[in-house]
Amino acid sequence: MMMRALFMALVMAVATPAFADPDTTKPEDEKTETKPVPDPVMFESKHSGVFGNEKIAYHVEAGETYIANEEGDPAASLFTISYIRDNAGADRPVTFVFNGGPGSASVWLHLGLLGPKRAVVASDADADDGAAPFKLVDNPQSILNQTDLVFIDPVGTGYSRAVGEGEGKDYWGETGDKASISEFIRIWITRHKRWNAPKYLIGESFGTTRAAYLADELTTGDVDIALNGIILISQALDYEGSTSVDDNVYSYVTYLPSMAATAQYHGKAGVGVPQAQFMAEARAFARDEYGPALWKGDRLSPDERTYIRDKLAYFTGLDPKYIETSNLRILVPRFQKELLRDQGVALGRLDGRYLGDEADDIAEAPEDDAASYFVSSAYSALLNQYMATDLGVEMDRPYMVSSSDAGEQWNFSATPEGEYDEPHYVNASRQLTTAMRHNTALKVMVASGYYDLICPFFDAEITFGRYGIPQDRVALTYYQGGHMMYLNDGAMDALVADIRTFYAGKLKDARPD
Repeated sequence: MMMRALFMALVMAVATPAFADPDTTKPEDEKTETKPVPDPVMFESKHSGVFGNEKIAYHVEAGETYIANEEGDPAASLFTISYIRDNAGADRPVTFVFNGGPGSASVWLHLGLLGPKRAVVASDADADDGAAPFKLVDNPQSILNQTDLVFIDPVGTGYSRAVGEGEGKDYWGETGDKASISEFIRIWITRHKRWNAPKYLIGESFGTTRAAYLADELTTGDVDIALNGIILISQALDYEGSTSVDDNVYSYVTYLPSMAATAQYHGKAGVGVPQAQFMAEARAFARDEYGPALWKGDRLSPDERTYIRDKLAYFTGLDPKYIETSNLRILVPRFQKELLRDQGVALGRLDGRYLGDEADDIAEAPEDDAASYFVSSAYSALLNQYMATDLGVEMDRPYMVSSSDAGEQWNFSATPEGEYDEPHYVNASRQLTTAMRHNTALKVMVASGYYDLICPFFDAEITFGRYGIPQDRVALTYYQGGHMMYLNDGAMDALVADIRTFYAGKLKDARPD
């Protein structure tokens, strides 16, 4: 899900040598022609709405901002949608928003949580979005009364793209991604005269990884831009805790409480036990007993092994024989398929509340993620319709809700080209630590869903208890939903209330003792 040339013009992947060998220099007529770069487009419109019980007038700027390469030529075009309160003063807060992937546009946070309009999907994860017509409604929960909102689509997503001599791969990695987005933020606050305004980032999933390295770059780069706050929704800073693969022992510990919460939701475990109590038990078992047992491995005694097996069955709702056959290690995809196999359905990954009816009931893992395909069609259709009818956006290319090119070609290595780079899990935690220690006003909110089987809430607790992150400026919060917890109406209400409290500087940390 991820440095230094930030606000300078964007550095190209391979620098041209100052003195080229004449024998290897291409003749002028053989050099690659620069693609023509059309003028950037911008669509502006005026609106009003009621947000947080306050009626406000605002205008929207939906369009392109060009990012230059080191020669000063346009190399990337970022398409963004800015919601700006009319007659806002220079100290009006502004929040920059992006989703994750990598390769995802900002549509999910835009129409799911923060924008002035909201897509309507099943709150209780009990119905697919089906087919058009879908429903888009006013979103009085939007925080537009508290802050301007700028939704950013990274290169390759939405309408954003490489232009001129730029290429997508220049931006599909931490270096190019943070350079382009950081430069956009500099341009935006300069154009709108908001250098002295409070500034915030909101990211989801890989967008939290992006927020961490952006915060570091904004704080320590050549142009110092201090942030007031960051909201991390379904955090993914240390990928060791959010990567469920065979030999990643750490992940079996971090995912166990989320499996327990999901099993309890479906009535397979913790029946009659209050959720808070059951989660406390699951955390304690994972930390104090399950982890040490995994470190001990094959040296467990028969009695120890039986004890761990039966406790895993208690928390996950899986058959003890299945757990024994799995060598006390339950991969998330297997859990998704196994928990309700007798009902012929598989759990969603983004949100374990969702159930997909799959044709292959004997498969080891789900064929797809029900939590994704149950809502994606509605979001795609509604954003395209909204931009055309409400915002007056007219573009001659498709809006890329999700870019497989960006996702599949993403370079997760932060090591400069040509330097030794041994593969390791992505980890942006230290970058957030640096940003927070350089900027003692920076506060962080971390929102987690109990049923998120991608970015588990227990991993958030472990991550934010490590790496030297200042504990007095971090608030963890929890919701009755999954990765996109705002899909659940009750969780949406709670999340918005916490976000508003965070902007007011009064949010309390909800981590258990």
